[in-house]
Amino acid sequence: MNHSLSEQLQAAIASYRSVIDYLEIRIDQSEATTLSFRGPHLEAVDRNLGLVGGIRACHRGGWSFVTFNGMAELSDRLAEATSQAQLIGQGITTLAAVDPIQDTVSAPCDRDPRGVSLREKRAILEHYNRLLLEFDPQIQSTIATLSDRFSTSYFVNSTGTCLVQERLDISGRFGAIAKNSDGIVRQGFETVRSRRDFNAVVGIETQVISAAERAIRQLRAKSVKGGQYTVILDPHLSGVFIHEAFGHLSEGDFLYENPRMQDLLALDKPMGIEQLTVTDDATLPGLPGSFHYDDEGVPAQKKYLIKNGVLAGRLHSRETAGKMAETPTGNARAINASYPPIVRMTNTAIEPGDRTVEEMIRDIDNGIYAVRMLGGQTNGELFTFAAAEGYWIRNGAIAEPVSDVTLSGNVFQTLKDIEQIGSDTHYTSGGCGKAGQMPLPVSVGGPHLRIKNVVVGGRG
Repeated sequence: MNHSLSEQLQAAIASYRSVIDYLEIRIDQSEATTLSFRGPHLEAVDRNLGLVGGIRACHRGGWSFVTFNGMAELSDRLAEATSQAQLIGQGITTLAAVDPIQDTVSAPCDRDPRGVSLREKRAILEHYNRLLLEFDPQIQSTIATLSDRFSTSYFVNSTGTCLVQERLDISGRFGAIAKNSDGIVRQGFETVRSRRDFNAVVGIETQVISAAERAIRQLRAKSVKGGQYTVILDPHLSGVFIHEAFGHLSEGDFLYENPRMQDLLALDKPMGIEQLTVTDDATLPGLPGSFHYDDEGVPAQKKYLIKNGVLAGRLHSRETAGKMAETPTGNARAINASYPPIVRMTNTAIEPGDRTVEEMIRDIDNGIYAVRMLGGQTNGELFTFAAAEGYWIRNGAIAEPVSDVTLSGNVFQTLKDIEQIGSDTHYTSGGCGKAGQMPLPVSVGGPHLRIKNVVVGGRG
């Protein structure tokens, strides 16, 4: 780690402390590799070594943000950011207080991808891609990507915080697109991630092939008949539901600008059954959304958004916490230093309950089992999700597969309609998008959920 760089940043910021309310410098040095196949063709081999920096300044409530790509620019960019904030500011700077911290965080590493040759990475990915292409004659195309990124982030601010944090991300993403003689197209996807070991993407043939298996299964499925059903969500879909439909509503920047939503999400308001607990936890080891300090230097925390069925908290940056007279939660994040940190989730999940899947299904005469998510959208408290797979539940048992399963509703009513919460749990890795910053590493988690009166739409 380059400790002299930290000292250089601290020295550069020192002369501005008396003329600006708040000032910070962030720098990311990174080394990244990405290989991708599309169908039988190697589509890209990218290797990138980069340094990007960002400076945020705030004076009398006015923010400025400037970027730079080399240390030679630092002095000029600091002066620019400071003068812009001084020009914009017309009010009061409100930032929740945070104790200054000085720390260095190393990334744990078993097999380092930087020591693996491009030739070996290509051979591994080509092998997986061939498995997908040859799985079934109805597989028309594939998407296979292998990527790794090692970064060192430097953070210094005018209140005395100085942090150096390493981060390693390794991922494989595999997709199969299938088409039958009737022209129906189905897709299946699988993602594997690790924060410490390249071997996590070695020897994963069974997981890779599962993407093709899902695509082929859905070709045989008949479209679901639209209506209201009792629905069981699998852990993948329950995690995506709580992240997309509820988690984004809990972000402080959204709430601060939306008085109506502040009323709907008033603290201590009942949200569901007593067993319903929702957390956002950046302290969980090894997950994509985990870290020691966020991009404002606030320590990672476990936050309860809903606890025992009651609204318990929301997610904050220092600014949103200050403006709403609450405590910073360590949720200011950016995809890299060339973007300003904004309020983002980390690892968001519904905590396990006390029911087995068999108990949840046993007394459903006619329902739907929805598995994973293919796509979806949210609009305020309204949501629509398309499940990647679906199955009829008949007479208390999972029956034949169904396709075109879309789930829609109002998130607050849907939370109230959760009847039972499974005792299992699973976290799924993903990339979240907001305000042009995507993909931000996050994970979503949860158990199986049983929800009544869900509006399910099919084709036709």
